[in-house]
Amino acid sequence: MTTIKKPTERMIIRHDAGGICELTINRPEAYNALSMECMETLQVCLDDIRDDAGIKAVIISGSGSKFCAGHDLKELRDNRDRDFYEQTFTTCSRLMMSIISSPKPFIARVRGIATAAGCQLVASCDLAVAAEDARFATPGVNIGLFCSTPMVAISRTVARKHALEMLLLGDFISAQRAYEIGLVNRIAPPGELDGVTAELAAAIASKSAPTLRVGKHAFQQQIDRDLEDAYAYCNQVMVNNMMAEDASEGIAAFLEKRAPEWGKET
Repeated sequence: MTTIKKPTERMIIRHDAGGICELTINRPEAYNALSMECMETLQVCLDDIRDDAGIKAVIISGSGSKFCAGHDLKELRDNRDRDFYEQTFTTCSRLMMSIISSPKPFIARVRGIATAAGCQLVASCDLAVAAEDARFATPGVNIGLFCSTPMVAISRTVARKHALEMLLLGDFISAQRAYEIGLVNRIAPPGELDGVTAELAAAIASKSAPTLRVGKHAFQQQIDRDLEDAYAYCNQVMVNNMMAEDASEGIAAFLEKRAPEWGKET
């Protein structure tokens, strides 16, 4: 269920179809900045989606011509209170961690700009598709506010020197550069962005939901372990996965040269 700010003004627009959930940040007048209310509303959507068996992939985008400009600086300026700042950044961190820990794969669909916490949102998603004219930045250093929380997500997505270049300079980088350093997976002409993203989401949604859940969780669990420990952990993941009904069906379908019939997620 979509949470609304007012009956006539939806902060987050949710649309479900074909196993894919699209979440659109709907604050185009503020470049889809992440106000407290916006983040809290998005969090409610993420909590609803987490255990929704009908959803197999999630697309996050921004309404209008921009993806997300980060935190709402006007709100931060008007609430010069330490408790409010702590609440803001704690809420944002929880939001990003909910995306990472969700059993659903998340895809960022980026047009326009993705700056500061907006760039953090892109880095937190599992995959990202950007329009050719999209731009990315962590510009906090330019206004005396280093992008420390965006740094957490970005430094875990791109190589250290690329992350530090973005953080220390605060300059915009192009979609092509974002692709080169691994911040986004694919770039597309602006008119084809929706189609390319939808095709990617549909390909994911065609897979076994329990297998996607196992795989995403295992990826996050093994990535920071040493090599030997990572293999030991993933050995057990593979054993458990092999015992699953969808693995038996998938192997049989492959050997019999037919499409698999995945079981329903419980």
